[in-house]
Amino acid sequence: MKYWYITLFTLLIIAESGAQTENQTTMQAWEYPYQVHRITVSDSIEIAYIDEGQGDHTLLFLHGLGSNLQAWQKNINQLKSNYRCIALDLPGYGKSGKGNYASDMTFFARSVRAFIDTIELEKVVLVGHSMGGQIAMHIVLNNPNRIEKLVLVAPAGFETFTETEKTWFQNIFTPAVVKATPEEQIIKNFELNFYDMQDDARFMIEDRLLMRQTAEYDHYCNMIPKCVMGMLREPVYDRLTDINLPTLVVYGADDQLIPNRLLHPTLTTVQVAQDGQQQIPDSRLILLPQAGHFAQWDQSESFNGAVSDFLK
Repeated sequence: MKYWYITLFTLLIIAESGAQTENQTTMQAWEYPYQVHRITVSDSIEIAYIDEGQGDHTLLFLHGLGSNLQAWQKNINQLKSNYRCIALDLPGYGKSGKGNYASDMTFFARSVRAFIDTIELEKVVLVGHSMGGQIAMHIVLNNPNRIEKLVLVAPAGFETFTETEKTWFQNIFTPAVVKATPEEQIIKNFELNFYDMQDDARFMIEDRLLMRQTAEYDHYCNMIPKCVMGMLREPVYDRLTDINLPTLVVYGADDQLIPNRLLHPTLTTVQVAQDGQQQIPDSRLILLPQAGHFAQWDQSESFNGAVSDFLK
């Protein structure tokens, strides 16, 4: 099996973010650019999060597959001037608790819902990237209490897959494949997430390579395939018409990961974005030029401006 096939067409893996040195052995030692808080939800799940700024709305940022809360640092740096900005590490990721979690959409949605209720957030705007977008949609569809608006950034869940395609994913996407990916391919994986990966994002590559030296790497390799299958087994496309909140959908016009180029070669990013957005009654779509899957990073100023306009 060629690794580029697996990566280009099936993986949305972004780096585990955070600075560390080679002699550090856990992700807890990583340094985030903000003060980290911790809270336990559902009796036993510890969630690490950052809480910056203040304002009439609370933006709650949910990262994508293989990422962590630093995925939003270029957005929080600006948006915290006008809004309370909270970003968390999903359970199993970054500095949050590790365990033998289900790591599917229902598990993550319940954990985030418990987080919202535990710290009693009000007037929440959910901002989800990729897998985080699909999690955000699950939260809204199951219990929109305390949530006022929704921002979906290159969300998983708009693109649909047949049962045969889901089986294909399951057969080739395993912990062993994740663990065996060579360094050269890891670098290429990251570059595919961006229109033109700039120096300010290269720390993601460094951290991903260093993560292989941590005691938690086996956990990471086991968790990622479960997350992928969780997205495939709990689709949201047929329920998009039930999202009854104002919704902003943002895609990078040059996204190389959505749609899946191997399974859906005739589809385009624009088609997937428009099709999904048109199912949501009160929604608008923005396609950012010269932006890839990591649109909020590639075009951070345009993205931040679009979110501010949407909230106004």
